[in-house]
Amino acid sequence: MTTRSSLTAKDGRQIQLLGQTADLLSRQLGASGGSLISPGQRTSRTTDDTPHGLCDETPPGSSRDARRVHRGLSAQLSTAALQSSSRLMALTMLNRFRVMRTIDVAVLCYPERPFKAALTAAQRAVRGMVKDQLIKRYKTDRFQTIYALTAKGADWLRERGVEDAESSVRRASDMTNPEHRLWLQLLVLAAEARGVRAETEQELLRRLNRGTDPMREAIQGLLTVNVYVDGRVARRTLRPDALLAEEGGATWIEVDRSKRGSDRDASLRALVLSLGAQLKDATTLRRVVVFCKSERIQGRALALLRGLVRQSVEQPLGAARRSVREIRPGTFEVHADQTQTLSDGRIMDRPVKMGHVIVQQLPVWLPKARIDSRNAFSDEGWLDKDYLPYRRASVGPPWNAPLSPLLGMSMKS
Repeated sequence: MTTRSSLTAKDGRQIQLLGQTADLLSRQLGASGGSLISPGQRTSRTTDDTPHGLCDETPPGSSRDARRVHRGLSAQLSTAALQSSSRLMALTMLNRFRVMRTIDVAVLCYPERPFKAALTAAQRAVRGMVKDQLIKRYKTDRFQTIYALTAKGADWLRERGVEDAESSVRRASDMTNPEHRLWLQLLVLAAEARGVRAETEQELLRRLNRGTDPMREAIQGLLTVNVYVDGRVARRTLRPDALLAEEGGATWIEVDRSKRGSDRDASLRALVLSLGAQLKDATTLRRVVVFCKSERIQGRALALLRGLVRQSVEQPLGAARRSVREIRPGTFEVHADQTQTLSDGRIMDRPVKMGHVIVQQLPVWLPKARIDSRNAFSDEGWLDKDYLPYRRASVGPPWNAPLSPLLGMSMKS
């Protein structure tokens, strides 16, 4: 009896405390505009409790929207169609240049993506083509990994309408150091990703001599200049490493992998002073871009151009005068004095802008970059920056952001 009565009293005190707590919560919720839910009452599920993708009332821009995975091109096209399009583009490019690197595939097929995403997709595509024996991997004497088109890859292309496809295995196996041509084709691919028509030196010479009489001497260059070497005047024909056909004139690309000697220095000096001249393909030379492999080579090129700036100050005025001035570090502007007749009959010389010269480093760090924690190289210089195919913001309108070429390829097929 005694035990039962004591337990009953204790339970009564606990029930009383619970009732007081409930009253206190009711008053607090009432003051804040809330309400208590009685036991057994059905509640409507809020958006915060709704599983991802089941609620249509999630406001855009919320944290849940930020966590949503965007599938990109795979939301519009099947992965099989994307793989087929990327293979067709990569193998057609390989047939064009005869040799390629993984970064070439990244620039060609995935220029709209951030660098790491583009490189990851390119590595996956290259591994698949190697596995299917469409391409073959080689190591150069400088330990560069390059790829060549196999006979099976050429057959694959011919089945899809690329009639001139040929294997490049034998040619790639004989290459000891194709670094120069690899950089040229990367710059050409970067320009084409921006929507600019571009061609390498070999492609340019083929175009210039297409349809010409085989009995006549072949065209060897785009521009003939006078150069001064050791006090002598010599006539030389120059051709670019790569040529970009932009609105308003041509862009002449030079890739300096080594230090220029006196002859090449004289040629560069004559090229810069020829800005504004008409080239043999009837275009006007408006820009000269010098890519340098190292800071030492870049310093030599800048010293040559700054020497032209000093000569411009000392040169007397006249109709033949060319002046060079550095408008920002590494970017130069070339003017020519042209004689003009004023409305009152007087004659005066006025400087007219002929074009620009841009000196910048080759992005040698990009092919060395990794996508894992071992990466010690920068991804600066990718297509989301104003760097490839050259720094244009200082001399003209900014580059257009690249669009995915795979979508257009898939739509055509």
